[in-house]
Amino acid sequence: MKDASDITLTKPQILVELGRVLPTNCIIEDEETLRPYECDGLSVYCEMPLVVVIPETVQQLQAVVRLCHQHAIPLVARGAGTGLCAGAMPHAQGVVVSLARFNRIIDIDEDARTARVQPGVRNLAISEAVGEFGLYYAPDPSSQIACTIGGNVAENSGGVHCLKYGLTVHNVLAFDMLTAEGDLVTIGHQGLDGAGFDLLALLIGSEGMLGIVTEITVKLLPRPEVAQVVMAAFDDVEKAANAVADIIGAGIIPGGLEMMDSHAIRAAEEYCHAGYPIDAEALLLCEIDGTLEEVQEHILRVENLFRQLGAIAVRTSNNEEERMLLWKGRKSAFPAVGRISPDYYCMDGTIPRSQLSNVLKRMNEMSEQYGLRVANVFHAGDGNLHPLILFDANVPGELEKTEEFGGKILELCVEVGGCITGEHGVGVEKLRQMHAQFNDEELSQFHRIKEAFDPKGILNPGKGIPVLKRCQEYRSIEAAK
Repeated sequence: MKDASDITLTKPQILVELGRVLPTNCIIEDEETLRPYECDGLSVYCEMPLVVVIPETVQQLQAVVRLCHQHAIPLVARGAGTGLCAGAMPHAQGVVVSLARFNRIIDIDEDARTARVQPGVRNLAISEAVGEFGLYYAPDPSSQIACTIGGNVAENSGGVHCLKYGLTVHNVLAFDMLTAEGDLVTIGHQGLDGAGFDLLALLIGSEGMLGIVTEITVKLLPRPEVAQVVMAAFDDVEKAANAVADIIGAGIIPGGLEMMDSHAIRAAEEYCHAGYPIDAEALLLCEIDGTLEEVQEHILRVENLFRQLGAIAVRTSNNEEERMLLWKGRKSAFPAVGRISPDYYCMDGTIPRSQLSNVLKRMNEMSEQYGLRVANVFHAGDGNLHPLILFDANVPGELEKTEEFGGKILELCVEVGGCITGEHGVGVEKLRQMHAQFNDEELSQFHRIKEAFDPKGILNPGKGIPVLKRCQEYRSIEAAK
C-alpha cells in the first residue's frame, strides 16, 4: 500500500485540482475555519487537515474521490463529528470530505416499512419524519439528536434499544457506496434477503476505510402499542449486575436494559432531575414494550424479580411523560458527568452478561490502583460497557495515566470473553488494544481486506487496523511488564 509519503502534489496544487471539480464555496482552506474539523468527539486526539471539502452532489463527491485516488491523497469522510474513537480525525496531508450537505430523506415507503436517506441525515430525524405513519427507526445512540446515519453505518452504532432491536447492521437493508477508485456500487438489497456474499455485514462498522456511503435504505418498525420503564435502585453494584442476567434468564427481552452507578446517578439527577434516588449505589432502567397485555404481564414480573433480587426501591412509569423523563436522565449522563470533572474519557468495551459483576468489581479495584474515579453508565442488557474515567488534563501525566487505565479495561473485556468495542469503533483510540484481541494472522487478514477494497490505502489511513510491526512492539512491551 501507498502512504502519505507517496503524495506528489503540494497543498496549492491540490487546491487547484479541487477547484476544477468543486465550486469555491465547497472548499475550506483557511486555518480558522478548518479548526472545528481537527477532531471528533474524542478531542484528546487532534490533527489539522490540509483542506476540507463539502460537496453538494454525488457527482462532486465522486470527482473528489477519483482525484484523491489518482494522486494517492489521504481522504477522511466525516459526518457530524460525534464519534468517540478519533475515527474522523483528519490526516495532516489529506482531505476531509464532510457529508453535511447530504442531508435529505429521499423516500419513505410506508407499506414496505423502509426509508431511503442520505448519510448526513440525523438519526433522530428519520423517526421524526416517519412518525406520522406510526413507524420509527430503532437504533438510538445517546447522540441521536446530532449523530448522522452515515456515521452510524461507519461505526455500527447501537443505543439503548439495541438489546431487543439490534445494531445498525440489523436495521439497514442496502446502501450505495463510492469505492476508493470512485465507482458507485450498491451493496445489499431492498428485500430482507438476497443472493451473494453478505457484504453489508463486512462494510457496516468498517469506519470509512473501505468506501464512502452516499445513500442508505433503512428498515422501519411499527411503534409499540405501549412502553413502560421500571426503575430499580440497588445498594450494591454487584446486586444490580447480577439482576441483569436474571432478567434475561427469566425469558424477558426488554426493549432496553441500562445500568448506572452512583457517580452517574448523582450527576444525571443534578443535571435533569429525573427522579433518580441519589443514595443508590446502582440503578437499572428496564423498558418493556409491545401490546398492552404483554407489557402489563412483563412489567409485573420485572417488578417482582427486582424486589426478589435485592432492589431497595422500584418505580414504574405511569405515562409517556414519566417514561421520557427516566430516559432523559440516562441519555443525559455523558454531558452530566462533564459537570463533576474537568475531563472524562469515555471507554467502550463489550463483555458477556454473566461477567458484569466480576468486571465491575475489578474495574473498581483498578480505579483505586490508578487513583482515578470511574462513572459507569452503559447498555447492561447486551454487556456494552461505557465507563467514564474522570481526570484533569491540566495535571501533568494524568491523561497518560487515564489512557493506560482505559487500555487495561479493554484488555479485561477481552480476557473475560468480550471485545474491545461495542459501538464506538477502533479509530485511533483502540489501535493498541487490537493486538490483545487478534493475533498476527487475523490482523493480516484485515489488511488483505483493506487492500482489496483500497489498494492505495487512501481511505481513512492509520485507523482501525494496526500495522503488524507495531503490534509486535506492543506485545513485547506487555510481556516485559
